[in-house]
Parts: sequence; C-alpha cells; structure tokens
Amino acid sequence: MKYWLVLTVLMPLLAFANGIDRVEPPSWWVGMDSAKLQLLVHGKNIGQLQPKLDHPGVSVVNVHKADSPNYLFIDLRIDPDAAVGEMTLEFYQGETLTTRWPYSLQARVDDSAKRQGFSAKDVIYLITPDRFANGNPSNDSVASLAEGLTRDAPGGRHGGDLAGIMNHLDYISDMGFTQLWLNPVLENAQPEYSYHGYAITDFYRVDPRFGSNDQYLALAQQARQQGVGLIMDVVLNHCGSEHWWMADAPFTDWINFSGEFSPTTHRRTTLRDPHAAASDTRQFTDGWFVPTMPDLNQRNEFMAEYLIQNSLWWIEYAGLSGVRVDTYSYPDKNFLVAWGERVMAEYPNFNIVGEEWSNNPAIVSYWQTGKHNPDGYQPQLPSLMDFSLQTALINALTHEESWGEGMIELYEALSNDFLYPNPDNLVVFADNHDMSRIYTQLNENYDLWQQAMVYLLTTRGIPQIYYGTEILMTNPGTEDHGVIRTDFPGGWPDDKINAFTAKGLSKDSKRAQDLLRKLLNWRKNNAAITEGRLVHYAPQNGVYVYFNIAEKSEVMTIINHSDKARELKLDRFSDLLAGSNKGVDVMSDKLVKLTESLRLAPMSSQIIELQ
Repeated sequence: MKYWLVLTVLMPLLAFANGIDRVEPPSWWVGMDSAKLQLLVHGKNIGQLQPKLDHPGVSVVNVHKADSPNYLFIDLRIDPDAAVGEMTLEFYQGETLTTRWPYSLQARVDDSAKRQGFSAKDVIYLITPDRFANGNPSNDSVASLAEGLTRDAPGGRHGGDLAGIMNHLDYISDMGFTQLWLNPVLENAQPEYSYHGYAITDFYRVDPRFGSNDQYLALAQQARQQGVGLIMDVVLNHCGSEHWWMADAPFTDWINFSGEFSPTTHRRTTLRDPHAAASDTRQFTDGWFVPTMPDLNQRNEFMAEYLIQNSLWWIEYAGLSGVRVDTYSYPDKNFLVAWGERVMAEYPNFNIVGEEWSNNPAIVSYWQTGKHNPDGYQPQLPSLMDFSLQTALINALTHEESWGEGMIELYEALSNDFLYPNPDNLVVFADNHDMSRIYTQLNENYDLWQQAMVYLLTTRGIPQIYYGTEILMTNPGTEDHGVIRTDFPGGWPDDKINAFTAKGLSKDSKRAQDLLRKLLNWRKNNAAITEGRLVHYAPQNGVYVYFNIAEKSEVMTIINHSDKARELKLDRFSDLLAGSNKGVDVMSDKLVKLTESLRLAPMSSQIIELQ
C-alpha cells in the first residue's frame, strides 16, 4: 500500500486521538461559483491550534476562534484551477505539529451548474419516507439511536426507508410523477417522535434508519435515470434539541434566546406590518416552535455561512433538482436573501420552493423573487407553496353553489395572481403531510376528488400530490399527523393490500389510481398545460371553464360543480374555440363535438384537447 493511502486511512484516527471529531462541510468541489469555503472544525481545545495546509490552488485566508475553545472556523480560498484530490489540514501548537485531518476536493459533474430545476413541466410526488415502504428491515432500529421500531404507534417509527423508495421507483415513474419531494431524511437522534425528520441532529448525515448518504446519492441517481428529479426538504430555521452542538455551542448567540425555550408567536404578518411592534417581530422570528426544536440564529455570520454551505453541499453531492424550504419566513429575513442569492448564483436554472403557510396571497407573494415590496425588501425565492389556492380549492368544492361560494371562490383566488411576479412557478396542491388528506377533506366524495385532481393538473403552476392520494387514502375522524401519514399499503411484506400492484384495492381506489396515472402521463407531453398561458371565464351556474393555450396546442377544461346536469352553450367561448369544432376527451378518449353546446353531467369534469 502506498504511503499516501496509508496516511489517508490513519489520519482520521490520528485526528480523533488528538481531539478533532468533525470537520464540516465534510468535502467540497473545485470550480464552484464562489471560491470561498468556511470549515467548521470541532474538537477538544482545537481553538488553541493554528491550521496550515499546502495544496495547489488552496490557501488559508483567515482563522476565527469561537466563544467555545472547542471550535475553529477556517476560511479557505479554492482557485478554479485547484488540484482535485486529497489535501491535508495540519494543526500546530506553536511550531509543533499536533494533528492532521484529510480533506477531499472533488471535481464537479459536467454541467452541474447548468442543471434544470423543477418547473411547470413537472408533477411532484411528496413522500413521508418512514411511511412509504420498508426496503431494509435490518435498519428499523439502530443501536446508536434511541427510538426504535414501533409500527403500531401513529407517531412512532414504522420502518420505511430509502431502499423502499428505490424499490418502487418504477411505480413512481410509471404513474407519471417527474419529481420526488421527501420529508427530511437527515439524522433525527431524538428520544421520540423522530420519524417526521424536522428535528435534525446532524445536517450532514442521513438518518441510519433511512439508510446512508451513499444510498441517498444512489436514490437520486436511479430516480434521474427514470426521469424523476429529487427535491430536498431543507430546514433553515431550527435543529433538534439533541443536535451534537447543543452540548457545546460555538457561540453564546448560536441559538436564539440564549438557548432557552421561548415560543414563536407564528404571527408572520409582523414581518410586513408597518405598524408592528419590534418585540412582536423578534418573538416571531427568534421564537422556537417547540422545546425540542431550538431556533437557530442566522444573524450569527458563522451560522449563516454554515447553513448556506450545507444546502450547497447537498445540492452538489446528490445532484438535486430542487429544494423545498420548511417554515420559510421564520429565519432571519436578511439571511434568506443571502442564502437564496448564493444558491441561485451556483445554480442559475435551479428552483426553490418555500413554505409560507398563509391563506393571504399578499403575505405569500412578499417572498417571491422579483416582488417590489413597499419596505424595499428584495426576496430571492423563485417559488412558493400556494396555500391560498389550496384553501380556495377545498372551499370551492365543499361549499354549495351560490353568488359568493362554490366555483367562484376558485376563480377569484386565481385572479389574485397579479400579486405574484411569477404565478406560473407556484406549487399547487390539494393537501400535504401537515393537513387532512384531500379525500377526507372532501368527505370521501369521489366526484369531488376527481374535480380536485383535474383542476390541479390543468391550472397554472407546478402540481404536488401527496403519496396515497392516488388510492384515496384517508384520515377519518382525526387530525393526528401520525394517522395522516399512514403507511402506504404494499410497502411492508405482511400488507394485505398492495397499491404498487393494485392487489386488494377497492374499486374506487383502483379507479382513482388508473385515472391519475392516465392524467399524469398525458400532462407530461402537453405543451398547453406545461408551457401555455391560462385564460378562465367567470363561473356560471356552478360551471367553471378555462383554457390552456400554447402555440400549437390548446386544452379546454370544464368543471360542473352543480348537482344538476347543465347545458353549456359554447358561443361564450368562441374567441378561444375559433377554428376548433371538435376535440378529444382526455379521460374517456372519446371525440367531442364543439358546435353549439355541451351536455354536462352533474358533478362532472372534462379535459378536452382541441383539434
């Protein structure tokens, strides 16, 4: 074995013996847009040492000590022509070499910076990994982590993992989904209720109960081979109370409220309210969600850089096609600008969607890139979850038709698009992991479910569908998140129903799955839906009609929310029907004549591809 290989193997052991236990980010790449890299080094009394390195194209620019003696922050410059490979960080006490640490500089994948993020051409499939499929029962419980398998507990860990998702990529691809958004898969070494992933205890490690970093990379690569991108759920606002740095924070202001629990108000309006008291704004931003989720202080420059680099590391490492940011408005708003600028500078065609859970489009639109806000704030977030449209969709479908309720609620919600710089880049959805499933919200009415799916897949924006929606999964009689995030049938060997093969599915569940598969695969290849503009007509008598129009294709969607059959006269739509007197009903494959009128069945929906 060559000397340098022996040294590479022994260096981590040597470093550990001398007190270093981690360097983060754990690796980096040559040729990033920014030549700067800041390393967090943690180890007993590491702050007493002076780092040095000798590697072509890499230099130490600055060294920062922390409040804790067990940290160093090292600023490096990595030139565009720096040598790819292993370099050695050396730590000196005066003139004495105390310890070494190997560090890997890698070559970027070709065209990494040019990757295309998710867009309106995609449909996102949202999965709670612990509840989808158990591909490796041997990692259901891990000795080093407190919480083991308790599948009978709604809030416990059920054993779903990355291997399970990889085993069923063919199902996901065959259904017609083109993007995967997984609830966080990073380590949650919490004593209980850790399956959801939002209490991260190591920002650079996949939770062993889900798999490993290598498996996450393999999932991204295998999904990409099947035409499916991977979107990472990123948490910038908080960490888990058992995070390794909670026992030894680098700075006294690393965690908001000096590391003591003080709850957030959740009053996100204080960030734009010209009359808001400063203390209310601070309590919203700095307050914690719960005692087990310490709130991170992004005003600390080292915390800010840590979080920015962590996002960049995962995007580059796994070849991500997008990022979803949890509780977007809760971190420091100026940090969010810096974070977004850095990500988009590295990946100009990337996409990021933020969660701003508000039904008020004026609040949501404040955050989208290009918005001219009265307070001068210039956001750097391409996309947002369209919560206001989700609420309007449920109200429109569950309210009886009247002057101010029913389909008119959906129409008027969409008319608020003038508030957004780019409404076509919003993510539209009927439900997600934090609310009742759509079939439950619609009182298990199949016709209404079909109307919801038709609308999601033909309106403007990027559709997101929660796993199990395609088979009408429900959470009857409870808002318990553990029940909402029920196991997908067929993901465990002893399941009597297997949705992956349709074995044991009810008639309605099978019908729903077949319909959604057909619509998703049709949508992928229809330019009017994925690239066109939307024109809608004010609903009349419970009937909502709109068109998607591209240069060479046009689609007409009709939703009859009335419980009565309707005669839809077509002369009202003559300006958009000009030259088309027939079309194909996408769901039935039947030819539709578009001459004088259409007979609409009660509670029905149609998608007509004009010819």
